[in-house]
Amino acid sequence: MSGTQVARSFAAPPFEGLASAEAARRLAEVGPNAVEERAEPALVRLARRFWGPLPWMLEVTIVATFALGKATEAVIITGLLVVNGLLGFRQSARADRALQALKSRLAVTARAHRDGAWRRVPARELVPGDLVRIRTGDIVPADLEVLEGSVSLDQSSLTGESLPEDVHAGGVALGSSLVQRGEVTARVTATGPASYLGRAARLVQESRAPTALERAVFTIIRYLVAIDATLVAVMVVYALATGTPLGQVAPFALIVLIASVPVALPTTFSAAQAVGAQELSREHGVLVRRLAAVQEAASMDVLCTDKTGTLTLNRLRLAAAEPGPGFDRDALLELAALASDSAGQDPIDLAILAAAAGTPGTPGTQAASGWRRVAFQPFDPSTKRTEATVDRDGPHGLEREVVVKGMPQVVAGLCATPPEGLDAAVERLAVMGCRVLAVAAGPAGALEFAGLLGLADPPRPDARALVDQLHALGVAVKMVTGDTAATAMAVARAVGIRGPVITGADIRANPGRARSAAVVAAVYPEDKHAVVAALQEAGHTVGMTGDGVNDAPALRRAEVGVAVEGAVDVARAAASMVLTDPGLVDLVEAVRVSRSIHQRMLTWVLNKIVKTAQVSVFLTVGFFLTHRMVTTPLDIVLLLFANDFVTMSLAVDRVRPSAWPDRWRAGALTAAALVLALGVAGQSFLDLALARGAFHLDWGQTQTLMFVMLVVTGQATVYLVRERGRLWASRPAGLLLAATVGDLLAVGLVARLGILMPAVGLGPMLAVLGIAVASMLALDPVKVRVLRRLGLG
Repeated sequence: MSGTQVARSFAAPPFEGLASAEAARRLAEVGPNAVEERAEPALVRLARRFWGPLPWMLEVTIVATFALGKATEAVIITGLLVVNGLLGFRQSARADRALQALKSRLAVTARAHRDGAWRRVPARELVPGDLVRIRTGDIVPADLEVLEGSVSLDQSSLTGESLPEDVHAGGVALGSSLVQRGEVTARVTATGPASYLGRAARLVQESRAPTALERAVFTIIRYLVAIDATLVAVMVVYALATGTPLGQVAPFALIVLIASVPVALPTTFSAAQAVGAQELSREHGVLVRRLAAVQEAASMDVLCTDKTGTLTLNRLRLAAAEPGPGFDRDALLELAALASDSAGQDPIDLAILAAAAGTPGTPGTQAASGWRRVAFQPFDPSTKRTEATVDRDGPHGLEREVVVKGMPQVVAGLCATPPEGLDAAVERLAVMGCRVLAVAAGPAGALEFAGLLGLADPPRPDARALVDQLHALGVAVKMVTGDTAATAMAVARAVGIRGPVITGADIRANPGRARSAAVVAAVYPEDKHAVVAALQEAGHTVGMTGDGVNDAPALRRAEVGVAVEGAVDVARAAASMVLTDPGLVDLVEAVRVSRSIHQRMLTWVLNKIVKTAQVSVFLTVGFFLTHRMVTTPLDIVLLLFANDFVTMSLAVDRVRPSAWPDRWRAGALTAAALVLALGVAGQSFLDLALARGAFHLDWGQTQTLMFVMLVVTGQATVYLVRERGRLWASRPAGLLLAATVGDLLAVGLVARLGILMPAVGLGPMLAVLGIAVASMLALDPVKVRVLRRLGLG
């Protein structure tokens, strides 16, 4: 039921409240005045860790291993599945605990008329039809229809409009607004999910987009499965053509399947993201609420940024003063200050008083020219002006005049001689991004036009630097704001955003126009959401910054939703990153850190595809050449521990961020990896020939040496692919070096002592190590050329 429908069905006579019994009945019917969260049971979240492409591969492998009588291998693989599931669940649980920070802005106390008397009622218990009263300093507890009085509301967190909204009888006050001035009696029209705030929160809950990481993982696994299926099919055809029993092919298929499962992929990726999240929090004041966003920021190529409080300070100041005939700037500001008052904390009056720099604005105070204020009428939405009565001692006795400040057309209409060119002057200031006010003064009934004042919300000092740095990183910046097109255009120019300006109406007519626009003005929350969705449909990875409820749906929809410092709770809950320091420069650091993480994960993926292709080709061709399995299923399971889990240290490797947005290009990655895999496979056959020829090893020892070779070449491949340029361009992290040394020593000890496998001498193992190092150096220039050719370098 919409808010309008609720209001009609629960209508009540004006100025009459509800009985407690009727309020309880309505509360039971429409529910509490709160935004409720959805929580998925922990057992369901845990079960999800064992459902998906990667768990399926492991589960199929376990069943196949048991079917072939390999109980030891099956138990080990089951352990791998459980450990990865628990690690993933733990990371997910940490993120979910952060998401529980969502708190409703409706959880306040309201003054409601119940049972014939005014009383304090928890805002959660308000229902449509309740009669309430709000005044200066209150948070509007629900969507209201004003019946009597007038208020000035700060709705910037809801609508994005930086200037106060004046509402009087017949108008609407939106829930979660802040009352800056005035008092009204009003009727509740919508609560909870049916309110403006509730609809925004519902969009937040419903807006989900698959992450680039999720898509990349699925694509990588699909390519690995395709490689396996192709080689197994080749083996089956070979067996049928040569009369080889298919039973001999089954162990081969099992080994290939085990070798290709990216067991450590989710753990490595989660670890890399967690390390990045800690770095962002510790060094840059960026709190990560959704781990996937750490990697998504690396791919971000469009940033949709809010204006108010994001690119601007959300603090009005005097931007222009244009005195009228017979007045100078000081006189104009003095008169404007006399018609302003600090008691109401009106941001317009405060900005004028600050600009007047010492000109008092309180009654009875002596002004520079001798004027004393003796009466003051605050801004009235019905008259669109403030008014002050002032007097001073003149040569002919006491002089009394009136000073008015307000809407230019209204003030001009009060002047004895209307000013010329007023509309053009107002338009000129509006194009500068100003809220324009006029000032007039003189005897009652004979006011003279004193001039125009332009008030603006200035850009943050770091805003232009942010935009310039993001542009240099290949990220297009678009402003999406609730302000007018003229105001938005002026701020956009000031911060370095150039390009077409459109409005929310244009988006509603054709969302695709967001793709070419640099500024989208006069938008509603649904429009921001539509802008992000349209850009995503065009293939962009989208970031969105904001601080208010109006930003929350788009923050949730965007791959990288960033709540700026001071954001409301709903915006923080919707965002995937939260800035704790003022300004947005830290967002640039978040992009750089994310791109570093992407490079680490890219190294892992390249290494994994190279190793899978190398092992699969080596096993297949080795079977053709020797009619035997060149290694055992147990060796391949041990290889998962020896290589895949050691490569998790890549999560903290020393890398350089890329200069442009990163993309997961699975096809190009696979092509590059296959080229390198052929070179590594060639080395594998050389080692096999040496084992059978120069070293005169029996078949069991040969299988052991091939296991050692696979571990050694796996480690060498890590150092080959960790740099897109020459492998010596950067020094590996100490943890990665330590992991490699520890891995090689452990594997060498197991092979030398014959633990779980026939023993082999130290000489053959050192020969394998030397060949791996030589092969790595020989393949390095090939890698550089291939990566550049495929656009990965």
